Amino acid sequence: MRAWSSVDIPRVPGSPPPLRLHDTASDSVRPTSPGSTARMYVCGITPYDATHLGHAATYLAFDLINRLWRDAGHDVHYVQNVTDIDDPLLERADRDKDDWVVLGMRETALFREDMTALRILPPREFIGAVEAVDEISELVGKLLASGAAYRADDDEFPDVYHDHTATRDFGYVSRYSEARMLEVFPQRGGDPERAGKRHPLDALLWRMAREGEPSWGSDLGEGRPGWHVECAAIALNRLGDQYDLQGGGSDLAFPHHEFGSAHAEALTGAHPLARHYCHAGMIGLDGEKMSKSKGNLVFVSRLRADRVDPMAVRLALLSGHWRTDRSWTAELLTGGQARLHRWREAAASPTGPDPEDTIARVRAHLADDLDTPGALAALDAWADEVLGRRESTGWTPDGPARVADAVDALLGVPLR
Repeated sequence: MRAWSSVDIPRVPGSPPPLRLHDTASDSVRPTSPGSTARMYVCGITPYDATHLGHAATYLAFDLINRLWRDAGHDVHYVQNVTDIDDPLLERADRDKDDWVVLGMRETALFREDMTALRILPPREFIGAVEAVDEISELVGKLLASGAAYRADDDEFPDVYHDHTATRDFGYVSRYSEARMLEVFPQRGGDPERAGKRHPLDALLWRMAREGEPSWGSDLGEGRPGWHVECAAIALNRLGDQYDLQGGGSDLAFPHHEFGSAHAEALTGAHPLARHYCHAGMIGLDGEKMSKSKGNLVFVSRLRADRVDPMAVRLALLSGHWRTDRSWTAELLTGGQARLHRWREAAASPTGPDPEDTIARVRAHLADDLDTPGALAALDAWADEVLGRRESTGWTPDGPARVADAVDALLGVPLR
């Protein structure tokens, strides 16, 4: 599957501090420690609707990580999937009397446009579940052969399930209790009431073909993959048994990342699958949870159609901490637009203060668990100084341009 176009990233002189990030599994902020190549997997969209601001905030957070690792001299092997076959997509297509393939292709294309507009660096590999069906079914077959998976006790539909007790430390990613897991599982795609399973928490690996549903042939029998195993197969086959970071929204910690890791670890024995599990906060609207059921989603494409500068949207989202649940408001967007205008005005100044201190402060804030509010405050102070024309010793003609390059490289916002 084709990703979107990339952008040039200016080179920023100097040595950044090591990136420290919150890890959900340990509930602590820890240093990342990639080798020469940093390996990152971020779960992609299920393309049955347009990109909303919750998606944008999540991919923006991992875009910053991508940029900071690159700034530190790492090559970044970034993989992202598209869940272009799953129940929500089929249900939306049925509701709207649409072809599920066409719906998925249309919304994936719109997602690419939104990511391009927001200047999110594209993944090296952008993989649809449909194009990975063979490798997914192969993984499921290996789990069956190992005893980590089983078929449901159902003569008509002997679906394949993962035995959640097959790996050590199940629950380590989310740190949920079993009671909490059972509460959340049905709300996030699980089927605890499914007859024929050994345990309510066991997760679907391969759904046998039903009449009217798309299916693919495999050694498992005609069917289609479950959700979690899709990401496990795509990640393992491109990033290896262990990699540096698994990312997504906070609602993916359980069950998606919990089970994806369990599937992979049952196959390889490597533990943990990811050295960091990173989860971005949710975006609400005017103090309420933003959701499809409430009909209060704010779509990136709608803002673009209203001629809102995507960089103002980017700055508005960056004004809150990436792990914090927060609301989108008209005032937040207005603030992003005002900040963008002020920074661009400062970047156009013929002279400015020595940029090294400002760049160092921005880098330090971002390296500290993506402290974007601190980084934005440092740049606000720089703009105030430049626009206040408080010239002093050390002002240089290239000062504004060097800060602008840093803002472009580290925050993804071009000022010139």
